[in-house]
Amino acid sequence: MKRSKRFEKLDKRPVNQDSFFVEWAEGGLSAMNSPYDPQPGIRIEDGKIVEMDGKRYEDFDSLELFIAQYGINPERAEWAMSHSAAAIARMIVDINIKREDIIKITTAITPAKMLQVVKCLNAVELMMGQMKMRVRKTPANQAIVTNIKDHPALLAADAAEAALRGFSEIETTCAVSRYAPFNALAILVGAQTCRGGVLTQCSMEESLEVRMGMLGLTSYAETVSLYGTEAAMDDGDDTIWSKAFLSSVYASRGIKMRVTSGTGAEVLLGHSDKKSMLYLEILCVFLARACGAQGVQNGSISCIGITTAVPEGFLAIAAENLVVSLLDLEVASGNDQTFSHSDLRRTAKLLMQMMPGTDFITSGYSATPNFDDLFAGSNTDCDDYDDYYMIQRDMQIDGGIEPILEEDAITVRNKAARACQAVFKGLGLPPITEEEVEAATYAYSNEEMPNRHMAADLVAAQEFLNKGVNAIDIAGALYRYGFPEVAENVLMMLKERVCGDYLQVAAIFDREFHTLGGLNDPNDYQGPGTGYRLKGERWEKLKKKPSALVPDKILETQGIPDKTKGFFNLMEKKTAEVHEADIVVGISPAFANKATGTEIYNNQFLILENILEGVAEEGLTAAIVKIYHTDNLGEIAKLAAGYSRTGIGIGIQSKGMVRINHVDLPGEDSLEVSFNMPFSSYSLYKEIGINAAFYAKGKKPLRVSDKIKPGGLTNYQVTMIKLSSEESAFVNRRKKPALMVKTTESKDS
Repeated sequence: MKRSKRFEKLDKRPVNQDSFFVEWAEGGLSAMNSPYDPQPGIRIEDGKIVEMDGKRYEDFDSLELFIAQYGINPERAEWAMSHSAAAIARMIVDINIKREDIIKITTAITPAKMLQVVKCLNAVELMMGQMKMRVRKTPANQAIVTNIKDHPALLAADAAEAALRGFSEIETTCAVSRYAPFNALAILVGAQTCRGGVLTQCSMEESLEVRMGMLGLTSYAETVSLYGTEAAMDDGDDTIWSKAFLSSVYASRGIKMRVTSGTGAEVLLGHSDKKSMLYLEILCVFLARACGAQGVQNGSISCIGITTAVPEGFLAIAAENLVVSLLDLEVASGNDQTFSHSDLRRTAKLLMQMMPGTDFITSGYSATPNFDDLFAGSNTDCDDYDDYYMIQRDMQIDGGIEPILEEDAITVRNKAARACQAVFKGLGLPPITEEEVEAATYAYSNEEMPNRHMAADLVAAQEFLNKGVNAIDIAGALYRYGFPEVAENVLMMLKERVCGDYLQVAAIFDREFHTLGGLNDPNDYQGPGTGYRLKGERWEKLKKKPSALVPDKILETQGIPDKTKGFFNLMEKKTAEVHEADIVVGISPAFANKATGTEIYNNQFLILENILEGVAEEGLTAAIVKIYHTDNLGEIAKLAAGYSRTGIGIGIQSKGMVRINHVDLPGEDSLEVSFNMPFSSYSLYKEIGINAAFYAKGKKPLRVSDKIKPGGLTNYQVTMIKLSSEESAFVNRRKKPALMVKTTESKDS
């Protein structure tokens, strides 16, 4: 079959490299709507839930039993369930109903009812609900800091830069699991080098995570997995009771803990029980609340490729994030794994959390190149920083990070690498060399880092754990070797653990070690003008773009053009007369003036030279006439036509816009107009010169292919501010048009 060229092009688009599935409920490949999802219902006897979502108490599996016993408020359950799903959904987006009033209902309904509620909400309403229902008023962000070599100096430097950019939490893991204590140490030191209060974790096997937490090497845990079916839980690890015990272990030692779940996990394990992905995830969130976790890392997480491959995948992810907030828990809303070849799709996915704001918009954002991200690559990485900042700036939304200066990044990276070097020296660990510090200061990835002696590091890491080296020992080494302020920040993290204030739901520290969480920074959004608003000092930070042009400086004179580059000047020869040449090019008042600036001045000569070359190629003569008394392009083109022998003239403004006109046509009309030319190739101006000659000869003109270059319009419009202002400034209504000639003399144009 002969193919459409457009469809051939579309087939090669990045989005068509992604995988997509037709829904298949029997295999669990349904995002939000499976015919096997239960219908909501509840029955309570003597304060005990004896029937839930179509099942009697004696038929409950272990997960349902746990939810019935600990995850639903039985005192309000019958009252809450009496509200229709649509009524609860409307309350969620109703600015007149307070968050705390909705929480009284949503913490007393069943999982099946919760599914019905969020299914009533469309994409915009899910975002409205998230903006209103998240626990903490102030949104934040989490970074991932890893590298393939597990290099401690690079980890410390990357953690410091991440902290400088404003990430409130930093997570690491290992390529080689036995490196875990060194990786945890490195990001602890690096983060606290930049500023105090950044929470850190090392994602490893659960018992090792607990051990590192007890030693003070980490300050929160996140990778405690929950699943929505018994079989998946068995395959995953442990039971819901052991997870609850682990939650209490962390809390008893002042360590913040979230669980991890996400739509698609049960499908991946082959234990979906034919339920929709969202229903199973809702079960997970109820379990998280029941076992005492203060939050949930969800948003499909490592299963996102499955969820986003079926219809409504993005909706299901936004809905699962909202469910966490509806159960009054902290939501770390994923965006932590790459899932699409399409930049458009991955941005669309991100915006559903970034625009309304979540407690942690990503969990996390890869602060390293994705090929160094040992969590299999994030939806965003360090190459996306500037794009991310501009989205914040464009929409006046807080994505949890802020732009920084290159020199500040270099300074803090160097300090962090040296602080890590000092700790290794102070604790008698394999030394970090000056070469490693220098490389970490400027590195893009692990590829710029010298290789370490892996065997020596692994032996030392095991001895480190065996000796029980802790955060106080680290602080001591920092203090002894010249980093007292970093030592103080490390000790403050331990003091805050004893205090326990950051165990409140959705807690983070600001730059002054003040706790922000659900108790002292509650989300109070209730419509326009309320809730978190990006303003004041924070907005001033996010508005900054070092390369942004300063409008009041755009019009400053930039000096005389550089004549050494082979470009000519234009000199006025005499007042223009009729029949100056076969084709006359009329240039506007500001065209080729010295005040325009060297680059623009030279570009205008390229434009002019190409037009003249095109005319000459067709064997006709051309002349240049400068029009002083108007900057109207139509009038300039008509006047130029009046000075030509053939009645054909070309008008051109300093902005690069071009018209070809005939002397008999009115000024507002034209033979040809090229509005897109300012951001097209210079060679296309030659085609305009050729076309003018064709019109003069009575031949059919070429079709000028003035294709717009991607992004060219935006850059051109910034330049046009300057050129448009100059255009009107150079108008001299008393001066007659003049014939111009090229010259190498260094005189004013």
